[in-house]
Amino acid sequence: MADSPTISEKPKGLYMRLPARAENVAVVRHALAGLAEQIGMDETGVADLKTVVTEACMNVVVHAYPGKAGPLMVEAEPDSDGLTVTVSDSGSGISPQAETERASLKLGLTLIAALSRSFSISGGLDRGTEVMMRLPLRDGSAGNSDGALEKAPLPDVAGTQIAVGRAELLEPVLARMVGALAARRDLSVDRVSDAVLITDAIAGAAPGRFVDGCVRLDLGESEEGLELRLGPMEKGAAAEIRRDLDVPEVGGSLEALADEFVVEESDDGDYLIVRFAGLPSA
Repeated sequence: MADSPTISEKPKGLYMRLPARAENVAVVRHALAGLAEQIGMDETGVADLKTVVTEACMNVVVHAYPGKAGPLMVEAEPDSDGLTVTVSDSGSGISPQAETERASLKLGLTLIAALSRSFSISGGLDRGTEVMMRLPLRDGSAGNSDGALEKAPLPDVAGTQIAVGRAELLEPVLARMVGALAARRDLSVDRVSDAVLITDAIAGAAPGRFVDGCVRLDLGESEEGLELRLGPMEKGAAAEIRRDLDVPEVGGSLEALADEFVVEESDDGDYLIVRFAGLPSA
């Protein structure tokens, strides 16, 4: 799979950039649900979050790039009493449309407004559209964000890029995302479970080992399967995580669950690259 550039600035929450395709909406939904559960959002709040995020992302998929490809950008910033989510695009912007399209857009935005504590939409012709939603934790649990999410300008890329500004949020986000991606590939149920198990183990061992505490993740898909590139880690940390995957009781390693497991040394730190082949379902 071709390499893709990494997000250049450290975010304070979660930042995702994906191709604006319908199948990627589920990936966003799973990632944000994992984040929301981690910061203490209750079951009703998580359900509302999934609904509003789905509506906002589908608006991008359906309306932003008529007849062409383009990116879907999602930012999520937790704080002491809620979660602010921004869904944006760089498409044609809000414009007069066919009656059926205008009706579906209006219905989706009405639903978002009804389920969110606060809601705003901005943009214009050829300036893209940005939808910002805020949902409360409802149960009073506290998140721990130390500032606003910084936006990072990125070139158009074919793959999925994620930046997590707090390493402790990696585990719930990564496991949910990889599970969603693996499930839509031609992988058997056992292979989906393998992908979730090994990425969950990596995420559990990784916090505290990233350069500047920021996690950058590239997810790639092709006919050959699914690729995960995770870093940058402190020098030697990726090799340590690899050793942490050993299971002495059975004389093996969780590494064997992947089709390829590579430690890559780079000028900015170490990276783990894990590949799962797109094997036919059993």
